[in-house]
Amino acid sequence: MSEDERPDEQEEGGVGTAVLERPETKEQPQSTDDGDADRFAHYVSKDRIMESRITGRPVVALCGKIWVPKRDPSQYPVCPDCRRIYESMTGGRS
Repeated sequence: MSEDERPDEQEEGGVGTAVLERPETKEQPQSTDDGDADRFAHYVSKDRIMESRITGRPVVALCGKIWVPKRDPSQYPVCPDCRRIYESMTGGRS
């Protein structure tokens, strides 16, 4: 063994463990409503609604409203902005 090689040092390409430092970040949802949006039912993917109910994370409606769904949407009229956006995406089909 030469002086340059030591048995306790890993050779290039060997197996080792590395630790990656990653700063912890917390998601801070920003509310985009002015209060009026609470009076409407908004369009959101059913999958997103289910995920939100499980994780408690907020969803984003087509109109941009951000909230954690907790109320029965059938008790409210549909958000006019969500409806307009949805109709423009589907070509007027409901």
